[in-house]
Amino acid sequence: MVTCVNDAMYPETGKAVVTLLRRLGVEVDFPEAQTCCGQPMVNTGYLDEAVPLVRNFVNTFDGYDAVVTPSGSCAGSVRHQHSLVARRAGDRALEEAVARTSPCSYELSEFLVDVLGVEDVGAYFPHKVTYHPTCHSLRMLGVGDRPLRLLQAVRGLKLVDLPKAEECCGFGGTFALKNAETSVAMGSDKARHVRESGAEVLVAGDNSCLTQIGGLLSRQRAGVRVMHLAEVLAATEGSTGHSAGHPVDAAEVGA
Repeated sequence: MVTCVNDAMYPETGKAVVTLLRRLGVEVDFPEAQTCCGQPMVNTGYLDEAVPLVRNFVNTFDGYDAVVTPSGSCAGSVRHQHSLVARRAGDRALEEAVARTSPCSYELSEFLVDVLGVEDVGAYFPHKVTYHPTCHSLRMLGVGDRPLRLLQAVRGLKLVDLPKAEECCGFGGTFALKNAETSVAMGSDKARHVRESGAEVLVAGDNSCLTQIGGLLSRQRAGVRVMHLAEVLAATEGSTGHSAGHPVDAAEVGA
């Protein structure tokens, strides 16, 4: 499940997931019928409007061994919100379908570590990196240190601590639109902590958060790039990586 944000703005993240999973021997399919998971509607209280999207999700992904997505936010929606939407709709068949698809839907790091049992994915990324744990992955899914374990196993990568890492970046989906000043203040704090870390690259598991933080870092001319976890894990020696939609060589991303 590539997610709306990645499909519209960061397709290279989706490609990186496919590259990575195939390298690890996983048979990957990309159902073209997929669309939004319904999270924006649920988060703003429009549960009835989310019903067609949840129905499309189960119709599209029912029957697969696993649904993998490079987004803790969207994985959290599938696992925790779809059942609420189905129950509210009073559709027994939809509830049963959700009960099949939700448990086998995984954020990327969960799938790699828990399902495949892999931490060293054969990646090479010779740069100083810090990691931002996004709110939904941290609090809704409880991915814990899985992303950090994956990053620590990357050859050439130096992982440095992010001060006050667990603080929200201020994006929060529609929160950033409805409460712009508060959102920018929170994001500015996060950007300052990223600069304090001394990292060349900020990595996270959600491009929505990287859009928020990366935009502020860019305006501050901080010289820090942002990259999705999938793109770092897909990078190998001599391969091409991508940073926030801008193609770069994996060996030159920190230059």
